[in-house]
Amino acid sequence: MKRDTPLSNVDAFERLPPGHRFAYSLTRNAGERLIEAILFLASFSAVAVTIAIVGILLFESLEFFKQVSLVDFLTDTQWTIMFADKHYGVLPLLAGTLVTTTVALLLAVPVGTVTAIYLSEFADARVREIVKPTLEMLAGIPTVVYGYFALLMVTPALQWFMPDLPGFNMLGPGLVIGVMIIPYVSSVAEDAMRSVPATMREGSYAMGATRMQTALRVVVPAATSGIVAAYILGISRAFGETMVVAVAAGQQPNLTWDPREPGATITAFIVQVALGDLPHGTLEYQSIFAVGLVLVLMTLFFNVLGHIARKRFREAY
Repeated sequence: MKRDTPLSNVDAFERLPPGHRFAYSLTRNAGERLIEAILFLASFSAVAVTIAIVGILLFESLEFFKQVSLVDFLTDTQWTIMFADKHYGVLPLLAGTLVTTTVALLLAVPVGTVTAIYLSEFADARVREIVKPTLEMLAGIPTVVYGYFALLMVTPALQWFMPDLPGFNMLGPGLVIGVMIIPYVSSVAEDAMRSVPATMREGSYAMGATRMQTALRVVVPAATSGIVAAYILGISRAFGETMVVAVAAGQQPNLTWDPREPGATITAFIVQVALGDLPHGTLEYQSIFAVGLVLVLMTLFFNVLGHIARKRFREAY
């Protein structure tokens, strides 16, 4: 006995009465529009939050710059808004931020890149399943724990080699921030390397290249855009770190490029002022928005630079 062929969705829809077909189409279209509206709101919310943050920073910063000259803000070498002799030069805070970020990158970039190459090209699946989650756990440790780790363990260890190193300095926190951002660099860079087609590796092996030569001369150049994205993510994370530098670097603005000296970063100053000791609306309170705007512009600059580099070196497979 021959079985009946099951009806497709189109056939079932065509057999409905005209009134039922209209109601079904109306309900389906309304559901699709509702889903589209929800998806649009979800995607627009991120843009709206970013616009709101930038808008608040601009509004409060304009109030600050009505009383403080922009030239003095950018060129004065002292930042002493909490003292009677007030100076509003952002250079000491900028120097502290750049020094700690540079120290962090000097550790995180080579270690993260080498780790990514090892996980992508040399480690077997069992080792990768253990090492990669362990590295990513570093990103989940509270930053205040890293801060006290830098103050109570890293700095005393450094003082064994540098007896003149003060208790508060930018070297120890910079190294700890470097450890913090290694997972960001290694994870993103490793994903970029693993996305390189296997045919490129096989072609390199067929030409007689070793695994190391293939990794360094084929895989890394092919994954350059992703590796650059990992570096930019690490830079942004290091720029925005707060608790490590607030706990272990000191909170005295100091215009120096020596990481062995104490200093204050932009984020550490924001924490210091935002604790509630200053009245809302005062010039000192509005200064946190001015320096916050500087931090946003610095982060934006490096993100734009990274976007240009990714477009320049991007490979399509």
